Amino acid sequence: MASSGAAQPSQQAPASPEFDVPEVGIEAESTEPSDGDSAYGDDLESYTTSLKSTVLNYRYENGRRYHGFKDEGAKYYFPNDDLESDRLDLYHHIQTLRLGGELHLAPIGDNPQRVLDLGTGTGIWAIDMGDKYPSAEILGNDISPIQPSLVPPNVKFEVDDLEDEWVYSTKFDYIHSRYLACSIRDWSKLMRQCFKYVKPGGWVEFQDFDTRFYTTSGGEYNKDTTIGQWADRIADGLRKFGVEPDPGPQIETWVKDAGFTNVHSRTLPFPVGTWPKDKTLKEVGAFNLLQFLDNLEGMTLRIYTSAWGWKPEEVKVLCAQLRKEFKNPKMRFQHNFYVVYAQKPVDAVD
Repeated sequence: MASSGAAQPSQQAPASPEFDVPEVGIEAESTEPSDGDSAYGDDLESYTTSLKSTVLNYRYENGRRYHGFKDEGAKYYFPNDDLESDRLDLYHHIQTLRLGGELHLAPIGDNPQRVLDLGTGTGIWAIDMGDKYPSAEILGNDISPIQPSLVPPNVKFEVDDLEDEWVYSTKFDYIHSRYLACSIRDWSKLMRQCFKYVKPGGWVEFQDFDTRFYTTSGGEYNKDTTIGQWADRIADGLRKFGVEPDPGPQIETWVKDAGFTNVHSRTLPFPVGTWPKDKTLKEVGAFNLLQFLDNLEGMTLRIYTSAWGWKPEEVKVLCAQLRKEFKNPKMRFQHNFYVVYAQKPVDAVD
């Protein structure tokens, strides 16, 4: 993908992995749309103050704010500023809408006791779960401390790199994650840690995407459009840094390989735009279009400048071109959202 005067990559992009991506059709409308222990004393306070300063020492690049915790070589390529937080909260609404108002699909019962939310982001899912399940202790972890301080009493957050070795002393009834696409280097290790730290008989659930767009409704979208080339370069750029951009269609295999059973999988199309005939999908598509339009720079800047050597000004030109294409109702394109939930065998031995 090239913008005016844009530098071309000096390295050949890694080959994309081959796997089947189900294309799920959406019918289009016929008309075009115009507590700490006080016994620790001052030593603990001094230590935690030092840790907090490290965690909150954010990194700023090209006018956007990124995480500061364990930033060697960049652990996460998207911002953590207010614009990105707003986008993530909007996506929470989109996803909940697409799941018929449900926060999860795994049958965790009415009284779960311990729930872990991996990569909790703004914490909005954990907070909603805390309200829904007062019996549960909800723990959310993330590499960025961007979660609110006013939360239900049964919800807590911690700053952690979920790809490190976990050290929890008590296992969980349910482990949940979503939108970890473009952020995890070793998915197999993540699955093994989930298997180790969920109770026998407990559930895990992964909700995620891939970066592939497609059309099944006679749309003008194709891989040669600006959007198609942009999506490919985002994915290939992340692969240069060892990050997997397309976990969605591979999750079911990883879950099974980790030892989980009773595996359930759903593939749901997410339209982009208001072209679907179905009322709910039209609403999903409208919000999905907005979340792309509002933060294309946030999704693009760090990857393009780090992986491909583009200048920030060139990225802005590209994003202007992308917005024009995203707003074209004739594109009629979509991407897939995958939900996989599974159970740890009751007789499992770690």
